[in-house]
Amino acid sequence: MSTVHSASPVNRVPEVTLSFWLIKLMAVTMGETAADYLAVNLGFGLTTTSLIMTAVLIGALVLQFGQKRYVPWSYWLAVVLISIVGTLVTDNLVDNFGVPLIVTTILFTVALAVTFLLWFRSEGTLSIHAIFTTRREAYYWLAILFTFALGTAAGDLVAEQFGLGYLATGILFGMIIASLSAGYFLLGLDPILGFWLVYIFTRPLGASFGDLLSQPAQYGGLGLGTVVTSALFLSAIAVIVASMSFGRDDRDCPT
Repeated sequence: MSTVHSASPVNRVPEVTLSFWLIKLMAVTMGETAADYLAVNLGFGLTTTSLIMTAVLIGALVLQFGQKRYVPWSYWLAVVLISIVGTLVTDNLVDNFGVPLIVTTILFTVALAVTFLLWFRSEGTLSIHAIFTTRREAYYWLAILFTFALGTAAGDLVAEQFGLGYLATGILFGMIIASLSAGYFLLGLDPILGFWLVYIFTRPLGASFGDLLSQPAQYGGLGLGTVVTSALFLSAIAVIVASMSFGRDDRDCPT
């Protein structure tokens, strides 16, 4: 009697490697500058820009969910777009609705915590190495949206309201990430907790350096502008993702 072996489930998100963090950092940097370019430089305004980019993001997520596996170009397209939308969500709350940055930071912290709670109660794990089902992937992308919105709020709170400026804020969050990395490699920090904390803090790190590069000198920046800054990071992302797409399979093995 022959035994039928079912195929192992395929993880739908990438392996966490140096390339992963490099692209993620560039994506959040570009998300900050691209959101500013669309809303301010092109004159669309926050509301119109938010509606357009949300529609584009929904289309990208439909494409991503349809893959049922990790495909570099569709995955990272969704990350770049969700970075832009996450920035716009926070900017809308602060600029259009007058919600203080401290309140938005707390709001998105709570929203992210609730997402993780519901995810864990539903699936019994928060592991990014086991995104095998549509429900798990939905929780994953919802958590990522809230990390971007939270990171934007926290970064702006520290850089602008607390007055540290873009460079000092970037250095601060860089030191936090370095401490978390040391905790993981040297002190046994839980890998899932460490991953999500670093994922949150790379948002204000990237946004701070994006503002540092793009903003005029009178605002503490280097004056490269949003167009040049966004184009530089988008080009770098495209090159790395293309190398992934035509290189080896970058999917995780299930754990």
